[in-house]
Amino acid sequence: MGLTEAREATGRAARSAARAGVSANRRLGRFVHRLSGASGAGRTGLASLIELTAAGSAGDAFVAVALAGTVFFNTSLHEARSQVVLYLVLTMAPFALLAPFIGPMLDRVRQGRRYILMGTLLARGLLCWAMSGAVTGDPITLFPAAFGVLVLQKAYVITRSSVTPRLLPAEITLVTANARNGLGAVLASTAAAPIAFGIQTVLGAPWVLRIGTFVYLGATVLGTRVPDHIDDTPAEPEPEPGPGPPARETARDAGDAGPGGGQAHPALPGPAAALPRRGRLRSVGPIVAEAIWANAAVRVFAGFMVFFLAFLLRSAHFPGFSPDLALGALVFAAAAGGLIGTAAGSLFRTRVPLVMEFAVLVVSTATSAVCALFFGLGTALVVAFVASVGTVLAKLALDSTIQREIPEQTRPSTFAVSETIHQVSWVAGGLAGVLVSMTGSGPAGLWISAGGLAAASTGLVLSRQRRLAG
Repeated sequence: MGLTEAREATGRAARSAARAGVSANRRLGRFVHRLSGASGAGRTGLASLIELTAAGSAGDAFVAVALAGTVFFNTSLHEARSQVVLYLVLTMAPFALLAPFIGPMLDRVRQGRRYILMGTLLARGLLCWAMSGAVTGDPITLFPAAFGVLVLQKAYVITRSSVTPRLLPAEITLVTANARNGLGAVLASTAAAPIAFGIQTVLGAPWVLRIGTFVYLGATVLGTRVPDHIDDTPAEPEPEPGPGPPARETARDAGDAGPGGGQAHPALPGPAAALPRRGRLRSVGPIVAEAIWANAAVRVFAGFMVFFLAFLLRSAHFPGFSPDLALGALVFAAAAGGLIGTAAGSLFRTRVPLVMEFAVLVVSTATSAVCALFFGLGTALVVAFVASVGTVLAKLALDSTIQREIPEQTRPSTFAVSETIHQVSWVAGGLAGVLVSMTGSGPAGLWISAGGLAAASTGLVLSRQRRLAG
């Protein structure tokens, strides 16, 4: 009888939590709808793209919760390290497809990008269902499916970023539009993650992935609301003959008076549209290259901090805090940093993307150094918060820089290169974080991160000075 009553009580609690979750998500949905449609975004169709991104991010949160609970928390510390290292190494392999294959393919696809967005969501849902049968002990199926979801997430991001300028209302800037996309994604994943965690607690990881499949399918249906004019092909005037530098370089040089300087200008067709596939990073111009490398440095820092602090908090004991409580505080600090960074990004204007990236590097360096001197649980949470904020701001600045500087004809492949470097940098930082966590020394890890950030900042400043002097 006691067992029956316990089951009934558990069922009532699960139903109550589900009803509360549905109610909270309805309120959140109304808020996201108002946010996405503000400042003319509802008129141009940007709101539909923001809501589509939010719905896909909710599905991504279900996948992340199921994998985190399986790979990290349900194993011993040594096994968790081994599995995380394997996962990080293998996640780099799919990104070999982004730059040489997926990016150029999207360059050639001028029509049907709405269906590409919907297709990536539908395929993620199918892979999510496949993972539901493998998450309890079939890594041969689980890891390839997880990698497929990761590649499809990035393909969605590339396509979304390349079409955002077509939906941009006159009232807001590209940085603001990108920030709204990010804010919708963060809010949706923040709301979905506790629901997924509750489902996992009561029913297990397979049911998290099964329900996540239906979230992806619902997001796919939302894709029909994205307007058709994201596939409108703009007219491409012939380049004017005559001596002188290409028009795009002239416009960029005229606007590059200082860090992040110059008015925003449209991506011009012509010579830049024929950028070679090889050496893409050298061909995008110095402003975009600097933005990519600054973002890469921030991503290395973020990946290092995530895994270094996660394993350190699992192994180290802080007075008055259990490892589970410390890890929960770390997750909260990182989530709060992502939310605040995305919200703050919507306040920045077109002239400051490069300034934003350099400021992130400087602040992250200083924070790591100060927290290394006064290391404790509180300072570890501060570093996690700063790393999360910096990652968001640097990515917003990079995306808006590419959208301004790169013509639409080659924008997807440039985003593919950017996303590849973005992910590989995070994986490299994560591997370093796992390795350094074996020392068990918090100050040592923070000093290493501060030194790496200082070197990256110095290199970027010297490179920019040489370019401006030349």
